[in-house]
Parts: sequence; C-alpha cells; structure tokens
Amino acid sequence: MKVEILKENFKNSLGAVERVVGKNLTLPILDNVLIVAEDSFVSLSSTDLETAIKIWTLAKILKNGKVVVPAKFLSSFVSLLPEEKIALEEKNQSLFVECRGLKNQIQGANAEEFPLIPEFKDAEFFEIDVQKFIQGVSQIVDIASPSQARPEISGIYFNFSKNIIKIVATDSFRLAEKTITLEEPVKRDVSFILPQKPAKELIGVLTNLSQECGKKVKLYFLPNQTMFELLMKETNHPKAQVVSRLIDGEYPNYQEIIPTKFKTKVVLKRDEFLNQIKTASLFAGKINEVKIKVDAEKKEVEVSAKDADIGESQAVMQAKIEGETIEASFNHKFLSDGLQNIKSSEVIFELSKEDGPCILKPVGDASYIYVVMPIKGS
Repeated sequence: MKVEILKENFKNSLGAVERVVGKNLTLPILDNVLIVAEDSFVSLSSTDLETAIKIWTLAKILKNGKVVVPAKFLSSFVSLLPEEKIALEEKNQSLFVECRGLKNQIQGANAEEFPLIPEFKDAEFFEIDVQKFIQGVSQIVDIASPSQARPEISGIYFNFSKNIIKIVATDSFRLAEKTITLEEPVKRDVSFILPQKPAKELIGVLTNLSQECGKKVKLYFLPNQTMFELLMKETNHPKAQVVSRLIDGEYPNYQEIIPTKFKTKVVLKRDEFLNQIKTASLFAGKINEVKIKVDAEKKEVEVSAKDADIGESQAVMQAKIEGETIEASFNHKFLSDGLQNIKSSEVIFELSKEDGPCILKPVGDASYIYVVMPIKGS
C-alpha cells in the first residue's frame, strides 16, 4: 500500500472510526483500524464486534494494499502533524508516515486477522432524509436504559409502516416516540431494535459527515443486522457506513401505556418551565422529587421542591389550563430530559391522574410525544 492524502481528511476519518475502539484485552486486534487503499479511495474501518464503522476518503493511490495499526495511537499522532499532504506506505505490517520532512514508522498487525465487516450488497434498503433522521434519533436515543432482565427495552425501536417511521425508546419510567414521514412508502412493514450504543455512534457519524454527503441516509436490513449508509455528494460511492447487530426479541406493545384521555391540559412556555424545573432540582435532594401543582381556577402552575438538609423552592407560572386542579410529583431529571428534547417555544403538559402517565409534547408538532410516570405515593 502506498498513498498520498490530505492530513485534514485523514484526521477526520480517523476521528469517526475511533468512536467504537476501546481497550480490548481478549481481542487486541479490535484496538486497531484497518486502512485499505483501493482505486481512488482510502477506507478506514473499526469494530467492537457489535458495531462497525467504515469511512471512505478520496486520495492519490500509488499502490493498492492494506494495513492494520493501533487506532487511538494513530489518531493522536496524525493530529500533531502539519496541515499538509501525508504519504502513507505499508511495509512488512508497519505503516510508514511522511509529512513535510517528518518520517515515522508505526508497528502494525496482520491485516488478515482483522474481523470481516458484513456486506449488504443484495439487502433490502429504505432511504430517509438525513437531517430528519438525525433529529428524530437524537430526541429518542438517551431515553433507553440497559436492562439485563428486559434486553429489548435497552435499545431503540424502529418501525417502518407505509410512509411512516416510528422511533421509540423507554426505560419503564418514561417513553419517547418520534414519527418521521417518508417521501416514498416502504414496500413492506419492517421493525427492529437497535442497541443504544451504536445508535449514539450513528448520530455522531451522521452529524459530522452529513454536510459533505447527499441528503439521504440508506438503511439496509439483514435478519440480525442493519447498516446505515451515507453517499458522497459528487459520486454514488459510499462515504460512511455504520453496521450494527440487532437486539433479538419483541418490543413491548408500548402504545397501550400512552394515555388518550386526560383530566388536565396545560400549555406552558417551554424555556420558563424548564428553568423552573432546573431551579427546583437544586432543592430536590437525593430523591430527585419535584412537585407540580396545577391550579385550574387561578390558571397557575406551581413547581416546588423541599429537602430537610438543603431548604425549599417554590415558583409560580401563568399558564393556559383546561380541566381540573391536579397535583403530582416527578423525577426532575425525567421532566428536564423531555423538555430539552422539545424545540418549540411552548409545550403541552397533559396529566391523566395523580399517579397515571402524563405527556409532554410540542405545540404545533404532533410528531413527538414524551410520556413520563409520576412518583407514586407522594
């Protein structure tokens, strides 16, 4: 292998693939990045066996070939090089790097030992607007929580039906659902559960590369795996691929817990509500409890918290209120997370009963709902 590549391009590609590289004591080959020179591209690949990331970059290829070298070491080293063209050459499993008079050798490993990354040549795929996809998954991804007893709720649930994608996550105490409309309907209904970690890595890769790629992300399906692919703008060649194993299991019928009837509906200014929740959280102590009292007659919402060791906080906000006076307690973090994922200036807060599920959703946007359970017995 012998190539010439711009330092900035090489550095950015390394930054993307090293996201899934950790310290693996049992399989040290996973600490490495696979660099392949072929045709007019250099590809960089990394994997932790659950997730794989592959990035392509245009380069001057003098000789095809491949090499495997420690990913994080190479990334740290390249970041210190001048902003110039870099010459890379593989000799006897070592990578020789030259840049403006600097000559370095990095000891590599046997490239044949690097795990094979699945290919999806004949797999079914859908196309989604990449910006809508990034926003949708970002609103959902932090809600899931690892669960050994119920591994299916550890991931992000995707359901494709007709011209709709529903993206869902829950940790049993709250649930978020995002609906994205497709430009073209899918040929058949498909659903799968993507683990949370690769979902987060996917958002990072798509966010960093979407500006230099096409407007769509492709989703490919195999029985136990999926791949997300971005294409380069000027050519139909891939720019980035994120491959992930899927969680085996059936996602719970989450729609059963989304309430359809409410005692009280409140419309609040999002930023003011979020700020008062954050203020009250400072006085919530170790139990994270804040109380919400909705006064239907005064058209006021009171947010309060109290801790014997810290003190107490109380704030009153004006609001548009329909229904009954009601009071409930919540984990302040759950309320804050929901409000931060809502981007509208006003939010709708619907309460069903003191210990029943409640809903937060943006005003004027029916595509996102956030369900949160009150703290019982408060």
